[in-house]
Amino acid sequence: MKAIDVHAHISTKEWYESTKTYQDALEKNYGYTFQVKTPEEMAQDFRDADVKGLIIAWDAEAGTGLPRVPNEVVARMAEEHPDVFLGAWACVDPWKQKAAIAEVERAVKGLGMIGVKFQQAAQEFFPNDRMVYPIYEKCVELGCPVQFHTGTTGLGGGMPGGMGIRLKYTKPIPYIDDVAADFPDLKIIACHPSWPWQEEMIAIVVHKTNVVMELSGWSPKYFSDSLKREIRGRLQDRVMFGSDYPLLSHKRLLQDWESEGYKPEILEKVFYKNAQRILGLTV
Repeated sequence: MKAIDVHAHISTKEWYESTKTYQDALEKNYGYTFQVKTPEEMAQDFRDADVKGLIIAWDAEAGTGLPRVPNEVVARMAEEHPDVFLGAWACVDPWKQKAAIAEVERAVKGLGMIGVKFQQAAQEFFPNDRMVYPIYEKCVELGCPVQFHTGTTGLGGGMPGGMGIRLKYTKPIPYIDDVAADFPDLKIIACHPSWPWQEEMIAIVVHKTNVVMELSGWSPKYFSDSLKREIRGRLQDRVMFGSDYPLLSHKRLLQDWESEGYKPEILEKVFYKNAQRILGLTV
């Protein structure tokens, strides 16, 4: 196994239908053409790359008006392909409030999902909105981590008006910092390198031990110098590998990581050891 990918979307028709309005922007930003695959074909991509993945559901119905990818769909994919998928992230739309809380419990206890992913720009909410706090309370009760999108997004990127997507929701300070302070027992994973707020995100991870980062969606060649320095230093045990599959290929990302001159022991931590320890994953 070369790596554990803690942030992988699915490449089936369900994901295409849930993001189809934004596919032109995604293809423009990431230089790929979306290919609708079967779950078996998607699993084979991970086998070919020798990568184990955590796949992600999607629910931004209130913000985008597009259908969700139900949690049971990705949970079933993980269950049917245990050789490549170590589990799945649930996603709930926080605007559904009590229904979202019930769905978190169903997903974690009933479907065996690892935690909950939020994409605030698509879901149109600030993480520190007290409306969402009961969901975090449920996650603390269940002992499951949460993921927050940070920084810019390929959704609507490079398009007039960003197709209505607002980046204000994905700024780390004060929004994620507030949640981390208010819920010290909540394990928080900041998704992506957080550009243009990389320094803010680094500050939060250094300051609060219940927050870590995963670095999907970007080639490591384009990380800021400060982020590269922290990966080599005090954050080497606090960052994890992610791809944003199918937007970026595992082959390209692994090659780019290896070309950056990190010591082998650092790459081992980033590629899989940190994920095993932080998320309690057994391979």
